[in-house]
Amino acid sequence: MRKRILEFRKRIDALLKDGGEQDWETVRREQLVQIAFFQHERLVHLIVTVLFALIEFAAAALTALSFTPAAFALCLAVLILLIPYVGHYYILENEVQKLYAQYDRIELECEKRRGTAK
Repeated sequence: MRKRILEFRKRIDALLKDGGEQDWETVRREQLVQIAFFQHERLVHLIVTVLFALIEFAAAALTALSFTPAAFALCLAVLILLIPYVGHYYILENEVQKLYAQYDRIELECEKRRGTAK
């Protein structure tokens, strides 16, 4: 997913930089579809990340209350899984925010083509 969102954003950045005679309405529709797709992915990963954080909190509390090797291993295992989830969610969140900014620029291009730019 990381590769997909980064490649898509870079492709749209290149289109916006070039600014040539694109069918901006088509680009705008594609951008909206991709934003919706990545928003869904972001929501799913937010839910999973929060769930893992709650499990980590519970495992840490269990370890603090009654230290056993099993409780410590559980706490460590969940932490090891939580770190990549947070990193992945961070990328999704930031890239979706960049897609919003791209959408605004695409919308301006559409308005220019329609002759309704402000």
